[in-house]
Amino acid sequence: MTDSGAGGSGDNKDTEPLEPPSPRAPSDSPAPGAESPTREFSFPPGTAGSAPATAASDIDGVRFDDGLAGGMSGGLLGGVRAPSVPDVPSPISARYLFPTEKYRGEWRRHWIHLMPWYVVGTLATFIMGLASGMLTKSDYDSRSTAVMVTVLVWLAILGFVGWKILDWYMDRFILTNKRIMLIQGVITRSVAMMPLGRVTDMKYSQTPMGRMLNYGEFIIESAGQDQALRNVPHLPNPNELYLQMCEEMYEPEAVDEREAEPEEDLIPEGEPAPKSADA
Repeated sequence: MTDSGAGGSGDNKDTEPLEPPSPRAPSDSPAPGAESPTREFSFPPGTAGSAPATAASDIDGVRFDDGLAGGMSGGLLGGVRAPSVPDVPSPISARYLFPTEKYRGEWRRHWIHLMPWYVVGTLATFIMGLASGMLTKSDYDSRSTAVMVTVLVWLAILGFVGWKILDWYMDRFILTNKRIMLIQGVITRSVAMMPLGRVTDMKYSQTPMGRMLNYGEFIIESAGQDQALRNVPHLPNPNELYLQMCEEMYEPEAVDEREAEPEEDLIPEGEPAPKSADA
């Protein structure tokens, strides 16, 4: 009895090895011997298409800059951007800082703070022009005196508006690692200060116009009864400024660490450093 199972040998007949079947040619392939047309594929710019993957060894030592990606993503993927502040205090605010505190930034109020005075100056100019025209066409003898008085009043109003603009330029909101300050005034200076350690609550509010123009009002609460610095209206970039102040109050070590980080080495790994001119 012969075993014909899968593991049995059955009868010892010589069998020729089977050749694999030849692949079927596609229906649209050219005939043998004819030139095959070249088919080109174009991909839209910015898409990867069917480009081969790049090996990790090919990009070893290449430094990528994420600044372009962050700029292209905009506000949707870019996250929260820190407000741009100068590295050193201006001469206006430097005189109010002592050497042991660390300067974090200073800000002027938003330009919307001057909008009422812009309106006053524009209306005064319009009214002066209208009154001067009417007085010039009149026939009474003192019309020249009336026109001069009108011009002097207009110049006085413009001088007051200019004073308000100078006052806006001199005002500064200052943040350090120990306190916040509000400096106001041109001739008579007023300096309001609050230590960060005594701030118990802080919030900011934005009206619909403030959200469109990116400004807000800060309300700062302290443990003391008499608060020299409580309401600060028309501060620019309120969201970024709020996060920076909260980080300064609750995570000062992280701020110091970030500012103390050395600059990244721009030389790729494996390449020798350039020789100096003295070598």
